[in-house]
Amino acid sequence: MQTLTLNNGVEMPALGLGVFQTPPDETMAAVRSALDLGYRHIDTAAAYGNEREVGRAVRDSGVPRDEIFLETKIWISDYGYDETLHGFDKSAAKLGVDRIDLLILHQALPSGFDRTLAAYRALEKLLADGRVRAIGVSNFMVDHLTALLDDASVVPAVNQLEIHPYFQQRAVLDFDDRHGILDQAWSPIGGITFYPGYGEDRRSVLQDPAVTRIAEAHGKSPAQVLLRWGLQQGRSVIPKSTRRARIAENIDVFDFELTAEELTALDALETGRRGGPEPEKVTLAAYGRTIPEAAEIG
Repeated sequence: MQTLTLNNGVEMPALGLGVFQTPPDETMAAVRSALDLGYRHIDTAAAYGNEREVGRAVRDSGVPRDEIFLETKIWISDYGYDETLHGFDKSAAKLGVDRIDLLILHQALPSGFDRTLAAYRALEKLLADGRVRAIGVSNFMVDHLTALLDDASVVPAVNQLEIHPYFQQRAVLDFDDRHGILDQAWSPIGGITFYPGYGEDRRSVLQDPAVTRIAEAHGKSPAQVLLRWGLQQGRSVIPKSTRRARIAENIDVFDFELTAEELTALDALETGRRGGPEPEKVTLAAYGRTIPEAAEIG
């Protein structure tokens, strides 16, 4: 497994399993399969409702805890300094761990950015106390990052974003690169994860002729080509699947390289169409939800 070094020196496996929209009753099997197949990085979130199942699968796997990189996210409903500290406690309890490897803010909250800044200060406190190994953000655009860096003491280690050839967010990637922030791609295969109300008529990049031609040339699947595209550009990728065969396919991407011409061809597929919600539309009114206490979910 290729690893990436974060800006505080922590090493993180470059490829992990994402569990967004994975029902709790399917999460344990997916995570067990991933760990059995060689994955050592699992990405979850408080808002996914499956942190407990991720933790159980990790404990049942037989893989030593210090060999597994656990990443989770604080939801916007738990923003604020004290609220975010408690959000960590809820996630840690559900995961069954004392320390989380990477804890990030799930979204910017533009309509309440003071709460976003307070939440990030709580992450800094958790980092200073050794309760997390690294901190970061997700779905932060350049204006959000600029305001955050003006206030923060610690530069985020990671910015998790929707990144695939049809939606590349180059302005954000360039900003992150200049500031030593590692980009991590959710929906790295593109067209796999859909948000209700967004992108229903979106074409799947998996079926793009440029992608299928490159896949045929390498004897790989289109999904493997897209994951390789992200990895070769220095990003972390966290594909989601619940099928063991697909989970195995997604990790089998370290035995080939795309040529410069192939990378350029994939770069040229940009459509500018976002699949997830527009960051400015993320509000507590629209997306707020109560994150249960660990004891409330059994």
